[in-house]
Amino acid sequence: MSKKFVEKITGMDDDFAQWYTDVVTKAELVDYSSVRGSMIIRPYGYALWENIKNELDRRIKETGHENVYMPLFIPESLLQKEKDHIEGFAPEVAWVTHGGDEKLAERLVVRPTSEVLFGEHYKNIIHSYRDLPKLYNQWANVVRWEKTTRPFLRTLEFLWQEGHTCHETDEDAQEETVKMLDVYAEICEKFLAIPVVKGQKTEKEKFAGAKHTYTIESLMHDGKALQSATSHHLGDGFARAFGIQFLDREGKQQYVQQTSWGFTTRIIGAMIMVHGDDRGLVVPPRVAPTQVMIVPIAQHKEGVLDFSYNLKERLAAQFRVGIDASDKKPGWKFNEYEMKGIPLRLEAGPRDIEQNQVVLVRRDTGEKLIVSMDGLETTVAGLLEEIQASLLEKARQHREEKTSVAVTFDEFRKELEEKAGFIKAMWCGEQSCEDKVKEETGATSRCMPFEQEKLSEECVCCGGEAKKMVYWAKAY
Repeated sequence: MSKKFVEKITGMDDDFAQWYTDVVTKAELVDYSSVRGSMIIRPYGYALWENIKNELDRRIKETGHENVYMPLFIPESLLQKEKDHIEGFAPEVAWVTHGGDEKLAERLVVRPTSEVLFGEHYKNIIHSYRDLPKLYNQWANVVRWEKTTRPFLRTLEFLWQEGHTCHETDEDAQEETVKMLDVYAEICEKFLAIPVVKGQKTEKEKFAGAKHTYTIESLMHDGKALQSATSHHLGDGFARAFGIQFLDREGKQQYVQQTSWGFTTRIIGAMIMVHGDDRGLVVPPRVAPTQVMIVPIAQHKEGVLDFSYNLKERLAAQFRVGIDASDKKPGWKFNEYEMKGIPLRLEAGPRDIEQNQVVLVRRDTGEKLIVSMDGLETTVAGLLEEIQASLLEKARQHREEKTSVAVTFDEFRKELEEKAGFIKAMWCGEQSCEDKVKEETGATSRCMPFEQEKLSEECVCCGGEAKKMVYWAKAY
């Protein structure tokens, strides 16, 4: 499996950053735009996003949410209403100062997120407890003026969904926040085969203006962490800033309790870096735009193409199926679809047709199977489920192998230097210690996991009384 089938992809262990760039471009997921830090999402990359979007949208609607759409532009005065929020985003906002040749009387922000827009709207439509809860979601693009960019992982403009909800009580908002985090975790683990750690962000790392921020963190092949999605309990901070009040069941004026939560195209980057190998992408079957690619062998011979097209029609009733009947050589086609990570390749030639069989090749292991045409659908379905489960288990094993425990700061440094990955360590809760860890090691707190362990009585940094076990890592 170590043989390089596609020459133009840099080896993962030679230069992981270059490997990633090679994969996203050679597999035709993206192209670079003339605007620095912006990407053109090509059809194959967008098909991946559509599949993710459709699955997540279904789950969002199943939990009672409705889709809406908010404006792209935010007046500066509106953004300024929530001071903590604007301070948190100030370095990243893009400003519109002119409309045509005329200077605007008030600058507009190209939305980096839409809390303030939803806040303004909710003030106008919520008056009574009978109007609650308001469970809205938006599919949109946002702009954040990033200094360092990389396709999918960090770009000036990206696609996402952002949920914004209003509730009667703090308890209702808390339940919503955790429920949506669980939805994200399920999408990652069951659909994308990416194992995640669920937990709460520290005060330093939480979303600007939030009461609590919860996160799912995943580990990439190179041992760096990636924040895969977040869910925020906003409390009543935005409600007070925007005057979102309602008459409660006793006839008293109360401020609503709010949440927001988001999932972005960066998850495609996570999928690439968790499952990819030296031959390119490895796409989990449930998200794959094409689950089975048919490659006719000796297609110039009588009956081969007819057989292949009939087979495509037969399988397409149950699976997402492609066929490559171009005049390119079979070896080129094999390399192409391995690089694109298509879960199963199906080969059929004159001898296979004669013997009522086809050849199936698994992308994840490279295993080649000769299978009967009888009950082919059952065989394909079983293999796709096996590949899906195998990718999740392989990623889990990788994460476990790259997760260490540190009790002292010396151990922390040593583990980080010798083995990139997650480090589990106790923390006293003081930001000064969190800052010291980052300054001296480059690792940041990823989350305080819901599943806590007591690794020691002392903070890994200062030796003071430990309050929480934290996952730490260098991160994207």
